[in-house]
Amino acid sequence: MQNDIDDNFEKQKRDILSKGDKSSIGGWDKRIKTLCDKINKKKNFYTTSSCSGRIVVIVERDKKGPGVFQAVFHEKLDYNDFWKYLPKEHAKLDLKFKQEPAILHVACKDLDSALHLLKKAQLAGFKRSGIISSKNRFVCELLSTEKLELPFAKKGKILLDENYLKILLKKANDNLVRTWKKIRSLQKTI
Repeated sequence: MQNDIDDNFEKQKRDILSKGDKSSIGGWDKRIKTLCDKINKKKNFYTTSSCSGRIVVIVERDKKGPGVFQAVFHEKLDYNDFWKYLPKEHAKLDLKFKQEPAILHVACKDLDSALHLLKKAQLAGFKRSGIISSKNRFVCELLSTEKLELPFAKKGKILLDENYLKILLKKANDNLVRTWKKIRSLQKTI
């Protein structure tokens, strides 16, 4: 019975890791790649998705779909770059500014492995983490806590003045740096 579970996990791991990248950035997020590589070398784990954190401007609507992301930044951002890369098509849209924390989904061979990884992640600062289980596998969702989300534009009219936006970008950048430190901390303990 245990051999069947082991073989099934290994097959799932090979299948997932052999598939092409389906992320919105079209490749590995470089700030979390080393951590993912270390996890994927471990016998009892493999990553299914990851992001080291980002700043996004999105169209406010109920469902994701084509055109929802107006701008996506995986690095720190200054005020001038923010405007340079924000598409001009936002003219009549309701937009939201978001800074999202690092997130990582890791399939685990068994509950003991999942609990072990969860403890390491929580000690590294991934406080909003947990285990999602199904009859076929356990998945650890490792989520950091740094997050900002607020309305940015209403019918194309920017709701924030220049000073407030500069403060917001500094806070978002600081949050990204904090989440990157947590990634490095977890990477050291894996």
